[in-house]
Amino acid sequence: MKRIVFAVPGDLATPTGGYAYDRRMIAELTGLGWEVEVADIGNEFPRPGARALEAARTRLLAVPPGIPIVVDGLAFGVLPELAAELHPDHPLIALVHHPLALETGIPAAEAEEFRRRERAALAFTDNVVVTSPATARLLSADYGVAEEDITVAMPGSEPRAAARGGRGAVALLAVGAVVRRKGYDVLVAALGTLKDLSWRLTIAGDRARSPAAAAALDADIHRLDLGGRIEVAGAVDDARIAALYAEADLFVLPSRFEGYGMAFAEAIAHGLPVIGTTAGAIPGTVPDGAGLLVPPDDADALAQALRRLIAQPGERQCMAAAARAAAARLPTWRQSAEIFARAIEAVQ
Repeated sequence: MKRIVFAVPGDLATPTGGYAYDRRMIAELTGLGWEVEVADIGNEFPRPGARALEAARTRLLAVPPGIPIVVDGLAFGVLPELAAELHPDHPLIALVHHPLALETGIPAAEAEEFRRRERAALAFTDNVVVTSPATARLLSADYGVAEEDITVAMPGSEPRAAARGGRGAVALLAVGAVVRRKGYDVLVAALGTLKDLSWRLTIAGDRARSPAAAAALDADIHRLDLGGRIEVAGAVDDARIAALYAEADLFVLPSRFEGYGMAFAEAIAHGLPVIGTTAGAIPGTVPDGAGLLVPPDDADALAQALRRLIAQPGERQCMAAAARAAAARLPTWRQSAEIFARAIEAVQ
């Protein structure tokens, strides 16, 4: 039996794209014949206290020598000392969704400390799994990871029924945790200039990750008198999110950075036209012809893109057709897990 320990910072059921990737990869590796032991190393990452650090250290140093350990990057990036302890006896793989220093809104000094510690931790890995070619290039250029030590295992996709769209007002959908990096403030500002058009927006994403960002979003919606047109649904279950995609006419998310952007890929799988930004891996996730990308933090450009697609159903239909064609080329989760498995096998 092939065996690994998969270290996750906190509850694996946490409703974010990163945890969704971890859950599905663990399930698929199990289906490929791996015995996967999930190690919860605590929910304080990436800012653990001394007690949390010691608990994570105790948990992972108890893994028998020779067993490969995969550590989610939300924790790995602040564990260089533990990585150094583990490395001699365990094949060590970091799973980097996106570098910690690139989270929007953190102080410059903290970002630099995140970058320094993550770079130090990555020096002790045998392989680094990332979810996009863009993140691979970033780690190679800025974090000192050799190209040959990086494996790209993109999130998988499954066949989805084509979105049938809403009725009446154009149904806009945004999916992602309510944090500054997702750019909801920019989205609301842009929509505030489009009151003459017929649209409604649903935002589906965990509001508990950043109470400050959630409060700011509520305040922006109230200030611009958009409460009757924007629903902030919070974290929703799988059935509800599937229904939201099916009922949408247009997906929009002006993220300031994405290491991949699973919600964008899900929108493509549903055949939805997409409006996003040119930040991070988004240009590599949204195929040509399937959407419009604007610079991050540019509310005017976002408003222009929204006006164009809200007002022109024919163009939305053309982009939807391009999205459906691109969806057929997305990797399956099993294909991505096979790539992940080869990365583990290569370091044993």
